[in-house]
Amino acid sequence: MNASIPVTRTTDHGTAKLMPDVDRERAWLLTVDGAPQSYVDLDDPAYLEFEYARRLGYVLDTVGGAGHTLDVVHLGGGALTLPRYVAATRPGSRQDVVEADGQLLELVTEQLPLPAGSGVTLHAADARAWLEAAPDDHADAVVADVFGGSRVPAHLTTLAYVRTAERVLRPGGVYLANLADAAPFGFLRSQLANLSAVFEEVALIAEPAVLRGRRFGNAVVAASHRPLDIAALARRTAADAFPARVEHGAAIAEFTGAARPVEDADAVPSPEPPDGAFGIG
Repeated sequence: MNASIPVTRTTDHGTAKLMPDVDRERAWLLTVDGAPQSYVDLDDPAYLEFEYARRLGYVLDTVGGAGHTLDVVHLGGGALTLPRYVAATRPGSRQDVVEADGQLLELVTEQLPLPAGSGVTLHAADARAWLEAAPDDHADAVVADVFGGSRVPAHLTTLAYVRTAERVLRPGGVYLANLADAAPFGFLRSQLANLSAVFEEVALIAEPAVLRGRRFGNAVVAASHRPLDIAALARRTAADAFPARVEHGAAIAEFTGAARPVEDADAVPSPEPPDGAFGIG
């Protein structure tokens, strides 16, 4: 975009708005129906403004060794923040972005184009349907950040969905997801139960105030068949501007409690955020 002028457009799934950041010359905030979805700095794609995005980035930084190229599947596109991050920090990586809102993809790529040679392929498709058609051992990481409005769609909250994502991952690959919940954490516990039924290693990253049930907020989950670099994640999340805790091992089992994996027939979307939880202005 050559001028810092807000752009509003009706897309397949809502009203999208791109707004310039007055403090960073070529940085933009994407909202959909008023809810913040993505933040992108075209001059510094490695800059991650949102706390949950930084936590996803911290996990991605531990996959495959520093500097190694990655094959990544992103479920949910937004303004392509994390694909831009991987392209900048792991040049030569191959990435698939699956976004159900095709008109949103058109808006983002028209107004905030990807750099040449980014290695990012865009797919206007449902996330689960695309995964189900993807080949085995396709990716080093699958990153799920899918919200219909402000809720994770029900068909992306089930054990069968997690098993599909696991099939697409290579041995040692990592599944990551951005979720949101509040006490008593019925949704988050069920998602941890799904992951624990499929993967040997599961970690949960969230701010202490969220984990203590004091407010509604984001939680990043990571899962793999191989040990996650918990020490590195704990160092980076603790040093963040908004410090977070990394829970794993016995703490995950304790937090999950008696929650059971979710069958497709019983699936519901993630909880509706309270008014103002993620709004702006």
